[in-house]
Amino acid sequence: MGDIYDEIRQKIFKICKHQDLLAQPVRVRARALTTEEAIGNPEADDFPLQKGKERLMQAEFLNAAGQAFTDQFGDFEGILEDVLQMPLENNFRRAVFVSTINASLRHTNQVNGTVHCRDSGPGQCAVELVHYLKAGHGGLKIAQIGFQPRMVEFLAPEFPLRVLDLDPDNIGDQKFNITIEGPENTEDAIDWADLLFVTGTTIVNGTIENFLGRKPVIFYGTTIAGAAHLMNWDRFCARST
Repeated sequence: MGDIYDEIRQKIFKICKHQDLLAQPVRVRARALTTEEAIGNPEADDFPLQKGKERLMQAEFLNAAGQAFTDQFGDFEGILEDVLQMPLENNFRRAVFVSTINASLRHTNQVNGTVHCRDSGPGQCAVELVHYLKAGHGGLKIAQIGFQPRMVEFLAPEFPLRVLDLDPDNIGDQKFNITIEGPENTEDAIDWADLLFVTGTTIVNGTIENFLGRKPVIFYGTTIAGAAHLMNWDRFCARST
């Protein structure tokens, strides 16, 4: 992958080497969580996790856990240094890498919010999101990258909003009076928007660089917790733990 991943790799490697974590025979685990484990019993049934399109990978590193959404999931076991040096050639490897960064930075107390919220958390997060955006970005046109249902539900009445998604089951559908657009409209949506509100899973699926350096960006979700900290990117994730 590109320079963004190289920069992230260098930053996390330096931190973990300084903390003497690379030299230890540390066991790192990543596994796909069931829906019940990941988000409990939310109030609606339209989350990607519940539809089986994506799963959460969870890395367990010493006393900490970190997660990442991915559509390519499985198990991995090794030492921290192996993860930080692995080639990031597909979504599975990037999910292992990203979830491990989240767990290792959680262990060193540099980040919080690396585990997905549960139950009524997504709805509460969406309410806080509207207040957050109105305070700093009132009246701006927002392009949301990634269909997160509660966020779209609460943003749509309050802002000029376009929503893009990769899931063919969503594209073309009306959700909360918004027509979900496909990735072919990305450039047009970026040109139209004043603010990009981008799912953190873009760092796993390899599309993140499409959204950097163009317009103001706020990332959302647990997946990008560690990378956002390392790269000083804005992130909103109000109810994660």
